[in-house]
Amino acid sequence: MVYKTATYWQQQANYIMHITMDVETYQYKGEQRIEYTNNSPDVLHKVFYHLYFNAFQPGSEMDARVQAIADPDRRMAPNIGTKEKPVYESRIAKLQPNEMGYIKVLSLKQNGKKLKYDVVGTVLEVTLRQPIQPGERVIFDMEFDGQVPIQIRRSGRNNNEGVALSMAQWYPKLAEYDTEGWHADAYIAREFYGVWGNYDVKITIDKDYVIGGTGYLQNPNEIGHGYETSVVTPPKGDVLTWHFVAPNVHDFTWAADPDYNHDTLQVENGPTLHFLYKNTMSPDKLLNWKQLQPKAAELMTYYSDLVGKYPYEQYSIIQGGDGGMEYGMCTLISGEGKLEGMFRSTVSHEMAHTWFQFLLATNEAKHEWMDEGFATYIEYKAMDAFYNENKPNPWEKSYAYYKYIANSGAEQPQTTYADKYIVNQLYSIASYYKGCVFLAQLGYVIGEDNLEQTLKTYYKKWAFKHPKPIDFIRVAETVSGLELDWYLVDFTQTTNTIDYAVKAVSNKKVTLERIGLMPMPIDLTVTYNDGSTEDFYIPLREMRGEKLTSATLLEDWAWAYPTYSFETKKRVSSVTIDPSGLMADVNAENDRFPIVQQ
Repeated sequence: MVYKTATYWQQQANYIMHITMDVETYQYKGEQRIEYTNNSPDVLHKVFYHLYFNAFQPGSEMDARVQAIADPDRRMAPNIGTKEKPVYESRIAKLQPNEMGYIKVLSLKQNGKKLKYDVVGTVLEVTLRQPIQPGERVIFDMEFDGQVPIQIRRSGRNNNEGVALSMAQWYPKLAEYDTEGWHADAYIAREFYGVWGNYDVKITIDKDYVIGGTGYLQNPNEIGHGYETSVVTPPKGDVLTWHFVAPNVHDFTWAADPDYNHDTLQVENGPTLHFLYKNTMSPDKLLNWKQLQPKAAELMTYYSDLVGKYPYEQYSIIQGGDGGMEYGMCTLISGEGKLEGMFRSTVSHEMAHTWFQFLLATNEAKHEWMDEGFATYIEYKAMDAFYNENKPNPWEKSYAYYKYIANSGAEQPQTTYADKYIVNQLYSIASYYKGCVFLAQLGYVIGEDNLEQTLKTYYKKWAFKHPKPIDFIRVAETVSGLELDWYLVDFTQTTNTIDYAVKAVSNKKVTLERIGLMPMPIDLTVTYNDGSTEDFYIPLREMRGEKLTSATLLEDWAWAYPTYSFETKKRVSSVTIDPSGLMADVNAENDRFPIVQQ
């Protein structure tokens, strides 16, 4: 499928791969053919590949960052000191030659002719024999060797739950080229950005191993292991070759273990769910995996109704991660926790990523908040519904984290590259929590009905593409009829904060003050001396319109004016700005009159 219009284009990379895995040495040999179509208007003189496994070597950029950052991921650098005097030790730095990861390119050809290339850390820099012209399609053929590292982060072998192979970022992967040029980012810590395409993948491995992951198995009755549709007739020998096809995805991931249970569950009007988990766990943990299955099916339906129908025929939840990580048609998760934690804290979030990254494929090196934050938004909304909590603000945890960092003076803007936050905590709050607040607060600005329609329209317009922040906000503007560029710029490109106060109340006159630099429309509730209440709505002039509301509409407030006054019909007893709590005002103490101490 090719997307190319006068205003939008994206590259296409169709993969054919075959690897043979040695389960004793954890080394594999691979052959790869990529049919690459240059849908850009530019002539390409170079291409770049990601060699992600090279990050898991002593002295790599990932190793250097782990050792330099003040709050390293404990999975990558456990504390061998004390809580008071921590000493973090990089696991990557201690890897022995047979424990490291690597991808070694043995040969590379363009249309049958050998190419020159250089390996620079986790990136392969390739000089083309012939430039690729706009609209041209070329073939890249590669032979490569790989070694699976001890699992430290996302990918690897023999993790602490005993899963043999978690194979994410395992193959040489073409970097993306878009309107901003090449994105040949080193693999240091964060997540990914890939070229849309079709994958045809064969994996030859010991016959006792069970595989789950991206794509549809093409030879189920040779393989068995719970995939069969009729009588299983395996070929002779000690190995099986699994053949998967995955249409229109931007990555391919798999996991394998000889002790996997494999269950399936058909979602009504939806995909088949596959569950792969170790059968060596205790009975209570095995029961958790059984009880997880109908919950996951219900969640798949919920997200499809909320955002847009899941378009593939299957989705797999696989024990194999170091917590949880989303991939095409699947997620890898830790599998030995409590049921509520597995469902509420992991599966709910990772499945949400199916929409926000694996269908709406933003560049996670630059706009990670659109992925993590939007997934967090629908995750919290879903859990509020599933557990019948009916909170006025289901995203209150995200608001609390955002306000904490906004008031700390240490916040960095969301335009910061994902790998370049000063500490990991700042990245997490900016991407997960402030990203979630961006969406929840947008509902406050344009109205919940408009936000719901915005999500559906965004999915319909931008699924299977690479949307940027401006693309999302333009959808919101089209749906709501309001101007919203001010919101995108102030909230995501600066560290300006929202702080409104009730400055004075005198008889029937209310005066408000804007203290923070970021302006907002204002919802407020006035309680009169007779005990009655009235809701008011003050539009922000920059919006060039108003959201639909039943509140009393007042004159708009232009952001340049620091104060705003209006008259009520009766004597005022109290005033509350934003009783919903959906505006991310960083100082709640001045939002009420009389002042209520927190």
